[in-house]
Amino acid sequence: MSREHSRTCLETAIQLLSRRDHGRVELYRKLIAKGFDGDEVDHAVQACEQYGYLDDVRYTQGMIRHHIAKGHGELRIYQSLKQKQIDESIIAEQLAELETDWFELAKSTAEKKFGISIEASVKDPKAYAKQVRFLQYRGFNFEQIQYALNPTHR
Repeated sequence: MSREHSRTCLETAIQLLSRRDHGRVELYRKLIAKGFDGDEVDHAVQACEQYGYLDDVRYTQGMIRHHIAKGHGELRIYQSLKQKQIDESIIAEQLAELETDWFELAKSTAEKKFGISIEASVKDPKAYAKQVRFLQYRGFNFEQIQYALNPTHR
């Protein structure tokens, strides 16, 4: 019976991974939530890693690409991956390997959101503050935000 249930846990893990990539901890939690015990889940997660179905580096790369496409900055990406309990060394390594210009991404994100009103916000402190808050929420640091909202960089 235990062996049959273990196979079902592995099948469930593979089914989850066939829909989309997961981080190791995320997959573990989902399997526990489905009622499998810790030993079965450990075995299934290890098997998925051995087969190459589960890879935190690949998952991290995909999540980074997804966040960049949404116009998110490095700080937001880092925080999101930390919440998913991806190892900080993997996050740092993958972010370091990117050739993303965070300043230009902040600028294009601001342009998409605010368009021409960026020019006008220089004269309107409330509009400028709103734009700063938006870019902070998106995960850009202060230097990147200043660059993005500076009319001389247009």
